[in-house]
Amino acid sequence: MWQAVPVTAPLALLDAASMYFRSFYALPDSLTAPDGTPVNAVRGFTDTVARILADRRPGRLVACLDADWRPQFRVDLLPSYKAHRVAETGDVEVVPDALSPQVPIILEVLEAVGLATAEAAGYEADDVIGTLVARESTDPVEVISGDRDLFQLVRTEPSPVTVYYLGKGWNKAEPLGPAEIAAKYAVPEANAGPAYADMAALRGDPSDGLPGVAGIGEKTAAKLISQFGSLEALIGAAAEGDPRVPPKTRLRLAEAAEYLAVAPTVVQVAPDAPVEFSRPDRVPAAPTDPERALELGERWNLGGSVQRLLDAFPG
Repeated sequence: MWQAVPVTAPLALLDAASMYFRSFYALPDSLTAPDGTPVNAVRGFTDTVARILADRRPGRLVACLDADWRPQFRVDLLPSYKAHRVAETGDVEVVPDALSPQVPIILEVLEAVGLATAEAAGYEADDVIGTLVARESTDPVEVISGDRDLFQLVRTEPSPVTVYYLGKGWNKAEPLGPAEIAAKYAVPEANAGPAYADMAALRGDPSDGLPGVAGIGEKTAAKLISQFGSLEALIGAAAEGDPRVPPKTRLRLAEAAEYLAVAPTVVQVAPDAPVEFSRPDRVPAAPTDPERALELGERWNLGGSVQRLLDAFPG
C-alpha cells in the first residue's frame, strides 16, 4: 500500500478537521479525561500524526485548519452550500458536543511538540491546503485527508502532489496521484486534478449542498469531461450545438446554466488564501517541549498517544 518515501522529504499537509472527525467516530467515547472530558478524537488524531511522522518522514508538516467552515464567498454564489450542516441557532456548524472541547487539546499537543498549524481568515482548510500546494514547487506534497474534494490537487509538476485518502483510516490509506485518480474516476490522467473538480461540479455532491446537473451522475460526468477536456469546453460545445453533445444533455446543461455559472468557483479550492502559520513548518529534529506534551498526556489521560508522538520525531 505504501509508496517509498521520496528522496526529497515531503511536505505533509494535514486536513486536521477531517482527521479529528474521523478519529472521533472511530474510537469509543468512553475514552475520557479524569474530569470526564471525552478524548477519543485527541487520542486518534495524535496517534495518526505519529504514524505519519514515522511512516512518511516529512521534512515539513502543517495541520491545516478551518477559519471559516462555510466561507461567505461560496454561500453568496450558492446559498445551498453546506446549508444542511448549519445549526438551528445560526450559521454555526453542527459539531458533536463531545468533540468540541477536544479541538483545543489537539492544538495544545501540536504546539507542545512543535508542529505547525495554519489557517486563513474567511477560508476553509481545503483552501489553506490548496494555497500551500500552489506555492510549492520544490518538495513533493502529501495531502492527508478523508475529503475527496482534495483529489483535485493531484499533479506531477512542478512538484508531485499525492492525496493519502483516509476513507478507512491510516492503516488502509490510499495514496492517489494523477494515474490513480484517472483510473478510479475515468478522467484524463494528463489533467486528472482539474478534471476531477469539473466532474464533481457537474455531478454535484449532496454532502456539500451541491445539486449538480439533474440526470448527470458520476459516470456520465466523467465521460463528458474526458471527451471535452473541461467543464468550460463542454458547456461551450453544448451552447454551439456540437453534435457530440446529445440533445438531452444539452437541455440539462441549459436548465442548470445558473448553477454551472458558479459551481466551479464553489468547488475549486482557493490557490491564494491569506494563510497564516502558528510557526515555521519544518518538522523539528526533536519535540519542542516534551515535558509539556507529557503533562498534557497526563492531564487528559491520553494513554500512550503522546509518547508515541514524541518517539516519532526524527531525532
